[in-house]
Amino acid sequence: MDVATRAVVTTAVAALVAGAAIVGQMPVVIVAGLLALTIAVGWPSLLNLPNVLGSGVVIALGGVGAVLAVTATQGQPFLRELPIVVALAVLLSFVNELARQDGRFRLVESVTGTVTGVLVATSAAGWVVAGRAPGGTSLVVSGAVALFLGGLVAALAAAFRVHGWPTAAATAVAGVVGGGAASLLMPDIGLVAGALLGLALGILLAALDLLFDQLPALRKRLPSLAAVVLPVAVSGLLVYVVGRVLVVA
Repeated sequence: MDVATRAVVTTAVAALVAGAAIVGQMPVVIVAGLLALTIAVGWPSLLNLPNVLGSGVVIALGGVGAVLAVTATQGQPFLRELPIVVALAVLLSFVNELARQDGRFRLVESVTGTVTGVLVATSAAGWVVAGRAPGGTSLVVSGAVALFLGGLVAALAAAFRVHGWPTAAATAVAGVVGGGAASLLMPDIGLVAGALLGLALGILLAALDLLFDQLPALRKRLPSLAAVVLPVAVSGLLVYVVGRVLVVA
């Protein structure tokens, strides 16, 4: 999957998050769970981990478990059960290594890659928490629109074969424009908060584009799946944290 196609798919996923937030909380939970599962499917192949199936199962359990945990949590803080889920997933990553029958080569790489995948997958639960926070729908929609516009600019830059820092700068600016524009249309979030949220997400998206640019593993389907949903999944917790600072405060 080439860079332009990945950027287009990322914009589609961001649009899906925005649409889910407008419909209600349960669609956001479903989309967050699907994000976590997609990371679980593609992350081990993206990092070329030695035990693809075992690592994928651990990441899936951690990611979906995090989404279900924050959904079931009643009252603030909604993230109070998340550390328990992450700790159990980390424990499972060691159990996964003990169950290997291949000589456990590249042991450290396997453990760190699996744990990193767990952290990425559990970040998708941030969309659920952000939606439950004060001004949650406006917050989620503004963040998703910022990702959408940033991804669209990245896709256009890739189509015209523009790479590197110019694309990164344009992506960050597009995030600011997207977040600010969405804040003007949505209640409960101001223009400054929306623009700063868009800036944070635009920088994140640009950084990930630079990180994965020309990565050989992305020529395959499963790693590409993880790469296209990674910016959206990781943005979940970022949207919640920025929202807590700028909107709630």
